[in-house]
Amino acid sequence: MEPKTLNLSLTSLTVYLRLLSFFQTKRYIQMKGRSVALLIILILVADQALKFYIKTHYTLGEEHNVIGSWFRLHFVENEGMAWGLKFGGGLGKILLTLFRLIAVILGTFYLHQIIKKKYHTGFIICAALIYAGAFGNLIDSMFYGLLFSSSNPFTVATLFPAGGGYASFFHGQVVDMLYFPIIHTHYPSWFPIKSWRGEEFEFFSPVFNLADSSISIGVIALLIWQKKFFPKKTLVVTPEVASELKDEARVI
Repeated sequence: MEPKTLNLSLTSLTVYLRLLSFFQTKRYIQMKGRSVALLIILILVADQALKFYIKTHYTLGEEHNVIGSWFRLHFVENEGMAWGLKFGGGLGKILLTLFRLIAVILGTFYLHQIIKKKYHTGFIICAALIYAGAFGNLIDSMFYGLLFSSSNPFTVATLFPAGGGYASFFHGQVVDMLYFPIIHTHYPSWFPIKSWRGEEFEFFSPVFNLADSSISIGVIALLIWQKKFFPKKTLVVTPEVASELKDEARVI
């Protein structure tokens, strides 16, 4: 085979391999992206469906046992932080919602990047769980004040009330309902903090929702398996490289 023909064949092969790699990477990104999108959508649908049901069927504070007395549905609303925590009144509510909105927007681009760069699948799933949870509670904060009437201990809220919603855009309250009071007891008399002795103690007392759970599972999984997701790279020195390094050291 002539040199020109050989060079042309090698060039064609190189172009073919690069195109093949490009389309394989593109296909990987599309498949992985669809899987991540499906996971996020499933979490959002489940989260919002349960919230809609509770909001339109429970009065504020209403509670029903699901499994024994340790798993209950207990309807409460909060200003937007996970696990029923509050932050800074009206201004804090707006700032928290804006923070969530920015985080979700940036999170969309971040998820695309880690999928494109082929990060560990476990890490991508954890990031998707955190993203879905933040998005789920963001929906409550942004739209629930416009969509629902106010909930109270005496009447159930209605969807699309004639007089308008109970709050303006960005001022909706997050719906919580999952309650697991597994242990209910009192602090013992020997407890180190004197003011707590004899007081009631309950585990687990916070009321939360599926979006909170999604965030927590994602964060906890990251903490547990971070070494697996980001293994330390070890430098492997072959005998040939070691010999060259020794020769260079002698010259120096």
